[in-house]
Amino acid sequence: MAEENLETDDLRSTMPAELHHAHSQYSQWKFKLFRVRSMEKAPLPSEAHPEKGALLGISPSVAPEIELDNGMSSGSVMKLCLGGKSKENVEGPGQRVDKKLEEMDTHMSHLRGLCRLCGMALRKVKGPVHDVHGKLDEVSKCVLRKMGCRFTSWPEVILKVFKVDVTEDIESVHPLSFCNRCWMVAKRGGGVCSFSAIRVPEWKAHSSLCHLCSPKKCSYQRTRRKRRKTIPRAQSLAKRTRCEHTDSISTGERRGLRPAGDRHHVPGLRGWRNSGIQREKWVRNITQCQEDHFGTKLISEKLPVDFVFSFTCTVCDHLLFDPVQSPCGHLFCSSCIIKYNHVLGHHCPACNLPCAPDDLSPPAKTFLSALHSLPLLCPRGGCGEEVRLDSFKTHCQDHELNEQNARKPEFDNYLLANKGGRPRQHLLSLTRRAQKHRLKDLKNQVKEFADKEEGGDLKSVCLTMFLLALRSGNEHRQADELEALMQGRGIGLHPAVCLAIRVNTFLSCSQYHKMYRTVKATSGRQIFQPLHTLRAAEKELLPGFHQFEWQPALKNVSTSCNVGIINGLSGWASSVDDSPADTISRRFRYDVALVSALKDLEEDIMEGLRESGREDSACTSGFSVMIKECCDGMGDVSEKHGGGPAVPEKAVRFSFTVMSISVRADDDKEEVTIFTEPRPNSELSCKPLCLMFVDESDHETLTALLGPIVAERNAMKESRLILSVGGLPRFFRFQFRGTGYDEKMVRELEGLESSGSTYVCTLCDSSRAEASKNMVLHAITRSHEENLDRYEIWRTNPFSESADELRDRVKGVSAKPFMETQPTMDALHCDIGNATEFYKIFQDEIGEVYQKVSPSREERRSWRAALDKQLRKKMKLKPVMRMNGNYARRLMTQEAVEVVCELVPSEERREALRELMRLYLQMRPVWRATCPTKECPDQLCRYSFNSQRFADLLSSTFKYRYNGKITNYLHKTLAHVPEIIERDGSIGAWASEGNESANKLFRRFRKMNARQSKSFELEDVLKHHWLYTSKYLQKFMEAHKDSAKVLQATIDPIEMQDDEDLSLAMNDI
Repeated sequence: MAEENLETDDLRSTMPAELHHAHSQYSQWKFKLFRVRSMEKAPLPSEAHPEKGALLGISPSVAPEIELDNGMSSGSVMKLCLGGKSKENVEGPGQRVDKKLEEMDTHMSHLRGLCRLCGMALRKVKGPVHDVHGKLDEVSKCVLRKMGCRFTSWPEVILKVFKVDVTEDIESVHPLSFCNRCWMVAKRGGGVCSFSAIRVPEWKAHSSLCHLCSPKKCSYQRTRRKRRKTIPRAQSLAKRTRCEHTDSISTGERRGLRPAGDRHHVPGLRGWRNSGIQREKWVRNITQCQEDHFGTKLISEKLPVDFVFSFTCTVCDHLLFDPVQSPCGHLFCSSCIIKYNHVLGHHCPACNLPCAPDDLSPPAKTFLSALHSLPLLCPRGGCGEEVRLDSFKTHCQDHELNEQNARKPEFDNYLLANKGGRPRQHLLSLTRRAQKHRLKDLKNQVKEFADKEEGGDLKSVCLTMFLLALRSGNEHRQADELEALMQGRGIGLHPAVCLAIRVNTFLSCSQYHKMYRTVKATSGRQIFQPLHTLRAAEKELLPGFHQFEWQPALKNVSTSCNVGIINGLSGWASSVDDSPADTISRRFRYDVALVSALKDLEEDIMEGLRESGREDSACTSGFSVMIKECCDGMGDVSEKHGGGPAVPEKAVRFSFTVMSISVRADDDKEEVTIFTEPRPNSELSCKPLCLMFVDESDHETLTALLGPIVAERNAMKESRLILSVGGLPRFFRFQFRGTGYDEKMVRELEGLESSGSTYVCTLCDSSRAEASKNMVLHAITRSHEENLDRYEIWRTNPFSESADELRDRVKGVSAKPFMETQPTMDALHCDIGNATEFYKIFQDEIGEVYQKVSPSREERRSWRAALDKQLRKKMKLKPVMRMNGNYARRLMTQEAVEVVCELVPSEERREALRELMRLYLQMRPVWRATCPTKECPDQLCRYSFNSQRFADLLSSTFKYRYNGKITNYLHKTLAHVPEIIERDGSIGAWASEGNESANKLFRRFRKMNARQSKSFELEDVLKHHWLYTSKYLQKFMEAHKDSAKVLQATIDPIEMQDDEDLSLAMNDI
């Protein structure tokens, strides 16, 4: 019975694995000999522990290859039972894995012979082969550098030329080299573009349909046979020997049937060892971990084989590195199992059970501590030190560092040497002087290299070194931004640039935010900065940010420096009986605004000191600042939006301009001008100080609102400012000149009668009749102090005179002067006033008024209509309700006179008109020029002669109009221009043109900042108007005037590379 059972077991053991069934109740001798298509496979009881073979040093994956010498040939049974069945169903899992590895090795060997970029065979292209991931060789680097390419590695060149990113290539999918033909394409394109139509193939992972391992065969078309579709199959393997067919027998059965002592005489053992070596070679090609992981031969002590095997990776047979554990209990290196699963699928290499990357987990801490405590012997010659596994890599790095130091002894000078005392400080924590001292030698070497190799471009060398340092530290985002800035296409604009764009294009908060989101969504990058970043940048530019001090302290003015926009009525001391002010006003404190204006000019001040040759540290005191003040009404500014109290819809602006800054050093006798405003009449240099909703004719309200400004101004005259400029505290004194006022505003501020008064001039005491009799010979006699004295006489009447006598004594002073003005004339309003007078002369000459006594109103209207029609027809001058600067400039030309002369009947009167305009055009540049001594010296010398000739014409030819009367600005033009220029040097530079030009800005900013409350609306207008005049933002706008081009380049970089000459205006944003 026992023999029968034994015989049965022997026959059962020789059955194919596919014929075993868990529920078979038939006799094991009765087989039906038919071809098995598919049957369920169940493991035998002897297969329940497949890992027992591993305890004997035999890998479970290769153990089925051992053939048992039991006298029974399994090949005959297989041939009998399976017939033509495929090999995959009769081979064990270990053999199938080995064949898969062999296929991958064949696939990778095919990839090594192909070009990564064009897909051609490398052997078919003559010339050297280049590594895709390597650095540029010297020949390539020299060739590309001559064409302007600064790249140092092939991945950067390939990305630029072929538009392919090879940094994430996998060795089992992509070739590692490219041919000489593709190298020539990159060279011809200069490393930045491609002039050849090379189509980069799409590389895919190995599969059963791989076109490299199973290429399509050419079918014969003329054989008159039906084509057969080629069935893709895996790479054919060598024919197996008979001994290899025994893999269907399980490992446990072979071990049980093998006679004792036959271990060294097994016929298939030699073949098994060769197969294991081949399999290890295939796995190494996949993992590529020979240089990173440590082998078991480094263990210094002789440990049991099973103990060492428990610390070995099942994939690469190295000591476990960053071990992970599968659900089935096997251990692998984390990198090895990831690469293995990527190539061969998600299953365990030891037992072939499913094993996904998410199922891997770290082993127990007890196992890790035992693994890290393994003693390894250092393989370096002459060392022989035993080091723990967790410290072994650091120990090897120390050896490499010592070898590098031995090879490069010249770098010993840069090693940090602590000579005692306090610890050596970090470079960034040092002062600028200490940083220069520490990096002195390195700076000299870099400078020498730049002079020798890069033509002295030290900045590019330093930026490139910084860029490479960021790349090596994997800080690619910051490196990309730096590289974009080096190439002139910034990824993110500076907050000051975004603020300048918003202010100069009059974008509201919602409009800017919409543009910010649109650009970010379109380009995928944050080009513009968000609104909160712009608000942080605003704080540094608005008054109230910088610290300063007055010495002595200002009277009745707070010492606080952090003062922003305040209420314009805050300094108004009203009595109990006064009603609340029916107005809204917002302003900056005068001293705080001046400090912000000086800090805005800090770069210009330091540049002026360098150009004048002054020592920076010697010029700390003696600075003198000249301020031009302007105040003018803006007319009707009514809008349909805004709530609040019912206030007049007329506005007044008070502004100032920093005209010049001079300095006198301690050892100098004369002042040296270090800054002069190049555009004194531009709205960009006229800084707003106060905005108020008030009618300029309302003397009481205007006096109350400007009173605090006058008090602060008077206090600053008697003190000096201490402000840090260029890193040093410097002392500034201020001089104020109120010159930017028109005729109406001067009479309001100085307490004079209106412009229709008997006393025609605000500079002298002449009456209108006296001025018409003697048009030229007058001197400046009025001043602010004299007007104050005359007001006291007007108020007290000490001589008990009548009203007419008292009025004649005070020369037209009827109110208290509350603000000092400079006795001068405004060039802009002088042009407008004179143009208005010439416009009336043209009408009178057309109607020949010199022959008529008193023309009617209808006649004058007809003359005006004829004049407007002629000017519109010939010069395209549209008639205006009120004379303005643009109309005046076009009317006061010789061309306009010729057009008007066509309507004048008398030839004599035509010549008189031409002569009058010719004289005026010779005099006009004198008061309009910023510096008449340089711009028009000839007209300045002849001004007295021309003015006398002009006065003679008015008093003779045009006597009908100027008999006993003359206009205010004609009187000032003929009588006071030479004296003012002799005193001040210029009239045009001190005009109010900048303040007048800013009137349109008020309306634009008011629409931009439409608010429900007029108070907040006025604050926003004042803030943005101040930012509009900032020199700091103007410089950014000048440097980034092509920011629209940068924006377009970030949205569509391909188009911008093809059309680099495209230039867009800043307004196109």
